[in-house]
Amino acid sequence: LECDAEGVPTDSSNLVLKALDTFRKRTNTSAHFHVKLEKNVPAQAGLGGGSGNAAAALWAANKLCGQPASDQQLADFGAEFGSDISFFLSSGCAYCTGRGEIFEDVLPLPRTELFIVKPDIGISTGAVFGTMDYSRLSKQDPLELLKHWSEWKSPLSPAAINDLEEPSFRLEPTMAALKARLEQIGFGTVLMSGSGSSFFCLPSAGAKLPESWEDDLAREYDNIFIERCHFVNRVPGQTWYQ
Repeated sequence: LECDAEGVPTDSSNLVLKALDTFRKRTNTSAHFHVKLEKNVPAQAGLGGGSGNAAAALWAANKLCGQPASDQQLADFGAEFGSDISFFLSSGCAYCTGRGEIFEDVLPLPRTELFIVKPDIGISTGAVFGTMDYSRLSKQDPLELLKHWSEWKSPLSPAAINDLEEPSFRLEPTMAALKARLEQIGFGTVLMSGSGSSFFCLPSAGAKLPESWEDDLAREYDNIFIERCHFVNRVPGQTWYQ
């Protein structure tokens, strides 16, 4: 395993190598691979960068070996060594339960533009869960929240709930200040992704963001990451690698 990003382990602790080892064991193949990993998703962002790499490794190994496993089997393989890997073998929009490894494909969200914003801060997932006050978790029904998003009801913000925000903000107060700043800029929905430290930001309907907002944030926060993107739309049976 080679990687273009400094600090990323290339030994057996890397999820890519765990994926390939699991693939060999579960399919009884002896194939080995030379992998060149190009990192584009920021680390410690709550965006599943490592999990996505592992899912891609499973999919590629399966393809190169003549597809001995189905996509569902690959998702099951991923669940053996990670919580988020299975999701990346879904249709791209899914309702996840358990540790995150149990997923149900749902209708894709509209191809809406949004922004991913990540400060130059890394937050340990273990520390976030260790700081969480479980008595303060949201009491809202996740299926009702899912319905709100699926129907794309405006405003979306009442259904934008992440119980990991509060402990993350206590660990890193800068995160709470950045969320407030993004809302001030004009984003109607700002929600931390996973355990942080990135936010996904959706403008309010009809809102016009200040032309200089990205430059302004870059001046206020050193090395801030800002990426324009959109929700993935895929037809049934089409994986995100195609």
